[in-house]
Amino acid sequence: MKPVTLKQIAETLGISITTVSKALKDYPDVSKKTKALVLDLAETLNYRPNTFAVNLRTKESKTIGIIIPEIVHHFFSSVIKGIVGQAEKKGYLVIILQSNESQEMEKKQINLLLDKRVDGILISLANSTVDFSHINSVIERNIPLVMFDKIAKIVNCSKVIIDDRKAAYTATKHLIDTGCKRIAHFRGPLLPQNSIDRFLGYKKALEDHGINYDPSLVYICENLSYEEGQFFARKLISEHQDVDGLFTNPDLVAIGAISVFNELAIKVPDQISVVGFSNWFMSSAITPSLTTINQPGYKIGKTAFKQLFKELKSKKKEKYYPPKIIKLETELIKRNSTKDLPK
Repeated sequence: MKPVTLKQIAETLGISITTVSKALKDYPDVSKKTKALVLDLAETLNYRPNTFAVNLRTKESKTIGIIIPEIVHHFFSSVIKGIVGQAEKKGYLVIILQSNESQEMEKKQINLLLDKRVDGILISLANSTVDFSHINSVIERNIPLVMFDKIAKIVNCSKVIIDDRKAAYTATKHLIDTGCKRIAHFRGPLLPQNSIDRFLGYKKALEDHGINYDPSLVYICENLSYEEGQFFARKLISEHQDVDGLFTNPDLVAIGAISVFNELAIKVPDQISVVGFSNWFMSSAITPSLTTINQPGYKIGKTAFKQLFKELKSKKKEKYYPPKIIKLETELIKRNSTKDLPK
């Protein structure tokens, strides 16, 4: 069956195409009776607007793209919920793509979104991304782009982040305040800015509290996985029997480490205290429950879309909207994997 047109509705009701169009858009200069007739017939005939024609006229696709490193990830799934919830309210369709931490895949996905003529892009960079020409090409085309979580400081666009150094400092300081003196860090890969900043926050907290930084206590987790948490926990215990604190990035690594400590009958937190990062849903379900930094994924997603929407509106009005860096607050969630503070 051919799609129903405005002309068919107009001819059936004996009114103009303009009146039909205005009635469907709820214009005030069309009577309630005419609107009711138009809407009723449109529903009966299963009328759908020609979105391609609308897009050509308005120069909008009402579509945005999201590129994230992983979809099956508690933090990013929370971010997506925040974005999609806001996008739906504003009538936007969302295309979600996964880079699998690959710069090459990220480039292909940027090109795909440009081919789809999306109005704007939200992106959290892959760990392997070191060349930002594909990101800059989006900005050069005057397509609004907002980075979140894993960002590049040198790219001139809006960013929604947390203060990773401050959050890591808080996590490490909590371990120090509860009596830990030999604190290890299972960090993320060397490239992402958030991984660098969390490491620097850990290191600064040690220095500020008179604890010598020992590079042998820092282990690099390339995949930030449960299995890496297990592997490096065994390595840590074999190499440093005197360690009494551990700060990991993210929670999944901490949960893997705790499983090994439980297996080896190393009491958490009596013998070793553990702090994670992100506040995944699993953090409160394990034994002992995990003290962690709450990273507000849903709020990050919500804020990122709102920023993108402001830039989309500004572009429509042909006004310049300067890039903005938005930092959201984090907090330490105290649970049973760390000791209580001394009274």
